[in-house]
Amino acid sequence: MSSRAMHLTQENTSLRVEARSLMSLKEYKPGSPFPGVIGRTWEQSSPAWPSPLRSKPGAPNVLFIILDDTGFGHLGCYGSPIRTPNLDRLAKGGLLYNNMHTTALCSPTRSCVLTGRNHHSNGMGTITETSLGYPGYNGTIPFENGFLSEMLLGAGYNTYALGKWHLTPAEQMSAAGPYSRWPLGRGFERFYGFLGGDTHQYYPDLIHDNHTIRPPGTPEQGYHLTPDLVDRAIDCIADTKQVAPDKPFFLYFATGAMHAPHHVPREWADGYAGQFDDGWDAYRQRVFQKQLELGVLPKGTQLSRHDPDVQDWDSLPPEEKRLYARMMEVFAGFLEHTDHHIGRLLQFLEDTGELDNTLIMVLSDNGASAEGGPHGSVNELKFFNNAPESLEQNLAAMEDLGGPKYFNHYPWGWAWAGDTPFRRWKRETYRGGTTDPFLVHWPRGIQAKGEVRTQYAHAIDMVPTVLDCLGLEPPLEIRGVTQSPIEGVSFRHTFNDGSVESRHRTQYFEMFSSRAIYHDGWRAVCPFPGPSFTEAGEAFGQSLLDEARLRELDAHGWELYHVAEDCSETKNVAEEHRGKLIEMIALWYAEAGRYQVFPLASPTLTVFAMERPQLTRDRTRYVYRPHTSPAPETAAVHVLNRPHTITADAEVKPDTEGVLLCHGGLTGGYTLFIQDRKLHYVYNYVGEREFHIESAVDVPEGRSELKFEFEPTGAAQPATGKGTPGRGRLYINGDLVAQSTIDDTMPVILSLGEGLTCGRDEQSAVSQRYAAPFEFTGMLHQVTVDVAGEHVRDTQAEQKEALAKQ
Repeated sequence: MSSRAMHLTQENTSLRVEARSLMSLKEYKPGSPFPGVIGRTWEQSSPAWPSPLRSKPGAPNVLFIILDDTGFGHLGCYGSPIRTPNLDRLAKGGLLYNNMHTTALCSPTRSCVLTGRNHHSNGMGTITETSLGYPGYNGTIPFENGFLSEMLLGAGYNTYALGKWHLTPAEQMSAAGPYSRWPLGRGFERFYGFLGGDTHQYYPDLIHDNHTIRPPGTPEQGYHLTPDLVDRAIDCIADTKQVAPDKPFFLYFATGAMHAPHHVPREWADGYAGQFDDGWDAYRQRVFQKQLELGVLPKGTQLSRHDPDVQDWDSLPPEEKRLYARMMEVFAGFLEHTDHHIGRLLQFLEDTGELDNTLIMVLSDNGASAEGGPHGSVNELKFFNNAPESLEQNLAAMEDLGGPKYFNHYPWGWAWAGDTPFRRWKRETYRGGTTDPFLVHWPRGIQAKGEVRTQYAHAIDMVPTVLDCLGLEPPLEIRGVTQSPIEGVSFRHTFNDGSVESRHRTQYFEMFSSRAIYHDGWRAVCPFPGPSFTEAGEAFGQSLLDEARLRELDAHGWELYHVAEDCSETKNVAEEHRGKLIEMIALWYAEAGRYQVFPLASPTLTVFAMERPQLTRDRTRYVYRPHTSPAPETAAVHVLNRPHTITADAEVKPDTEGVLLCHGGLTGGYTLFIQDRKLHYVYNYVGEREFHIESAVDVPEGRSELKFEFEPTGAAQPATGKGTPGRGRLYINGDLVAQSTIDDTMPVILSLGEGLTCGRDEQSAVSQRYAAPFEFTGMLHQVTVDVAGEHVRDTQAEQKEALAKQ
């Protein structure tokens, strides 16, 4: 028993003795003292304060900088011509790793980064929007897989998350929660950023802690998300350091860059004018030679082949070359702009004396992205809806690329180039998808400076490495939940010794049925549907996997590379080492069973449209009210490819205008609004065409029922990017006031991040006919969306049809 406990026991015993010596109430005389009672005052007592939670003296800060869709050949320190002086500075003052791996996709990798467990162990076999409901693919990270933020919070750290999250189940991202898997529910004390996979950089869908907010500025005022995130990160650190200067922090800083949309002020893109006119093949050659000179690649490395899916630059017509070169200039400017603002964060740490004792790890979540398709895109929503790109439209948009008008993405030739020297790109398990830039900087803890590290590592190794550096053991439980074992291993032993062996000897990979396995310098890969879409004779999103095809792939689809000697996977030695290949395939199945990889899923776009569990039971009637938070795409009423009505209960004056209900933004969506006393409906098809319906009469003064109705007239054709066509009608107080056909609708996804709002258009405007937010100036009681399929009868049309049959 402690001396403190003994003291309290003795004191309690004394009080009990004194209590027994009290006279009975019958003997007590008013005004006289209680005999035998020794008074106790707070001056005579010893306080027993709860011990404050403090970190170990001198504990380092921890900063994770997570870039998006940044390839192995994109940063200056990895041989790129793109200027990244601040990240290069971290490489020069720290370590550059050339053998770090990710899962090939964003949400899965980020779950590894923050938990130290594999993506399927986290239920993150894919991104949250394409969760499939199986244990490895349910998009729900179990609480037994604790986050580093939760671990460090219990070790006396402040914890902040800034930027992209993408780790909340898609159906739980609305204001209805639950909030247990939002950042503040997983150990972060502050959050400022966006919950989804990407966002408009000028009109971001922002969350502050647990609630939505509007961006603090507009593009006309110079607003851009990246500098805003850096400002907020600096504020978080400054807020607490001025009160508790010795308290360390964990900052998870995840930019929206370099994911589409590639948004950057024009002057940054113009700084690269003409530098990519010679195309992606020339870029690869330049970067490859620079990588060899810098020692980023081992001597003898060969540049991987020209990808069969990528056009030969010299065969392109001049207008395509001009467009594609400009798209890359915008991407390069976006990356330099991002590096510049990361530099402001680093400079703040240096100015406050925190930089030297901050353990910084910089990682990209996967290889460069091919989601722009072969020709690039000015609207990434087209990719997710399988809508074809128009070269003419893209050329017309060229001067405005990088600005707020478009949601642009470069063609996949630049993604292939950005992953130099490796094959392929994001979503695939060749090294182009899984081997990514990784920097470590910690002057107080690492003596080596400017060196390259070649040891094998994976994103799951970051958590155990941090814990190792901090002298902490993984907690056995967090908030009463027993914790699962950490699946990564520490690479701290490599910090000051470049010759030691890696402790990470085996690692499986699986993404959209593409598979790979690494073991002791060998790598087996089974690409799906094949080494390229051209060689497979199939396009992304059109490949189906069944048991027969899986057997065929296992028999003939696996390739084998001795990456210890051939790091760029140029020599398939499967025939020469058949026994090794069989061993590697068996090892993959063993690892897949261990980490709940099965069942494998086809990478079809239809998974985006799958019905997923919602917070409430199925319903056909949705009621929305003004001044409420936006309902995200995954929680808003689903109107695609189905009949529906939108009915507003509103009071109107002669000068009333504004949005009644809208969903989406400039990339696509729909909006119902009043303008110039008329009722309007606009359907924006993937940003390239607006279907407009306007009432023939004015909206009357007073309280009215204002309704839009959509009646399908055909079938959806998702493979061609076409949803259900139909007829749209407007009604005022039950009277038909306008109708028109809507030939083109989105078949899969209505919007990119911009949700449904009532009484205003929250971010970018759905229609060019007004400027956002275009708030409704009358009295809007509610708006009801009904998807039951019961329509107002069009008696005039029925009479005409009856007459025609006579």
